Amino acid sequence: MWKLIERLEATSDAIAVDSVTLPFELRMRGRLKATSDSGREIGIFLDRGPVLRDGSLLRAETGEIVAVRAADEPVVTAKIPVGLAQARLCYHLGNRHVQLAIGGSDEGGWVRFPPDHVLEALAVRLGATLEYHQAPFDPEPGAYAEGHGHSHGESLGHSRDHGHERPHDPAHDHERQQGHAQVYDFQHHLSHRDGLKREL
Repeated sequence: MWKLIERLEATSDAIAVDSVTLPFELRMRGRLKATSDSGREIGIFLDRGPVLRDGSLLRAETGEIVAVRAADEPVVTAKIPVGLAQARLCYHLGNRHVQLAIGGSDEGGWVRFPPDHVLEALAVRLGATLEYHQAPFDPEPGAYAEGHGHSHGESLGHSRDHGHERPHDPAHDHERQQGHAQVYDFQHHLSHRDGLKREL
């Protein structure tokens, strides 16, 4: 069995000798056993952190390089015009704290997410046309993702308001902490300014 123990940088020019195709749920894990696309048994033993993206490269302890592929899985693709309409859809879906893959072309934009009747109804209300199909799900990485891009993904659950669970997002925690820090700094600034006025 190949033990895959190291993530390679996205800029690496290493050449993979095999690949492993995994759904998003498994690509969030740091440790699992799987079968490579050529039929070889592999074990993934990584630090918890970035989600394995489509195209990620992993190095085995014996030196072999294995590429990660995103498997086809059930998804909903909400098709909507590029521009304000797509931005509004991303904003409202993102407010539900869900994973989203986003794309578009001259023909129009799209936002992809796992099947969910609440999200689907919201997307329709915002003018999207829905397509239910099988496709790779490789959502946007978090804004604070490091190098490999993690989006949103560790295995801890986080409740949504309609009873489902989603992966915990360390980047979201960081954003929230940053937000608190900015509010604190601003309030501290105001207090300091008011104190100076009183002294004058």
